[in-house]
Amino acid sequence: MIDQVLTNSGQNDKTTYKTDAAKEKPLRSVVKSISWRLIGTLDTILISWLITGQLKLAFSIGSIELVTKMVLYFFHERIWNRIKWGK
Repeated sequence: MIDQVLTNSGQNDKTTYKTDAAKEKPLRSVVKSISWRLIGTLDTILISWLITGQLKLAFSIGSIELVTKMVLYFFHERIWNRIKWGK
């Protein structure tokens, strides 16, 4: 059941670019970018701490990485949402 939800394998109808693009609102991309960046930033902080041994430096690296990659991810998502290939 969960595989059908994740892959939409239970749906036989094809979506068009227009209907699919309308389903992916910019706010959804923002929320996805925030949730993913939280996970990624925790990983970056942990790795930075293990390498440097300095927690303050690790948090500095993680905070810079949080902002820059969240912005990059948002625009990456919006660009891919316009591409018809693979839909």
